[in-house]
Amino acid sequence: MQDKKTILRHFIENIFRGLFWLLPIAAVTFIVFWLYGKIDAATHKIFEFIGIEIDGQSFLWILLTLVILMVVLYVLGTIVNTKIVLLFETLFSKIPGYSTIKDIINVFNSSKKGDTKVLVVIIKGFGSVGYNIGLMYSQKESILKEHYTVTLSQSPIPNGGFMFEIHKSNIYVIESATFDNNLQYLLSMGVKSMSEILKIEPKVIDELLPLEKWLEDNKN
Repeated sequence: MQDKKTILRHFIENIFRGLFWLLPIAAVTFIVFWLYGKIDAATHKIFEFIGIEIDGQSFLWILLTLVILMVVLYVLGTIVNTKIVLLFETLFSKIPGYSTIKDIINVFNSSKKGDTKVLVVIIKGFGSVGYNIGLMYSQKESILKEHYTVTLSQSPIPNGGFMFEIHKSNIYVIESATFDNNLQYLLSMGVKSMSEILKIEPKVIDELLPLEKWLEDNKN
């Protein structure tokens, strides 16, 4: 009986793990296609209103819609940190679940800045020898003074992992690496080294930027 409960619990846990891994991808995909459809419909109406014939030019029409979509996303990206957007976020944060979904989606955002920028880092101290490559989803100090949270993801499917509170003296930043580079590294199961992915020469540990120096350079 106990074995059946353990199997059922394992099955349910994996279902939810898969769901929360898929949710950000599905949400972003849905929003992009929804926005594309709205822009496509609006542009059709505008062209028809001014009397421009659009039949038989499907390729050019799709290209035009994609260009408009890119412009709209660029404008949104430009104003994302303005007070107007912050006001909307404050209003939406009252909706149950919004903040959780936003945080999950932000995990996949490699363009974040400031103390929420995703850093690819090397840490020492997890094993008795050697180093580990992990991610810092935030550079906010842990509950332990001068310690910061580093996540080591599983390979090849990074839908789980471990979180460690590491002293800043044991964290080194791989400045040229991004979240996407780390994902490639995990999916390759080490077949491709990080230096191959980044197309750079291997470095000695002293050539990497210590987290303490990174924090000083980016404190403003």
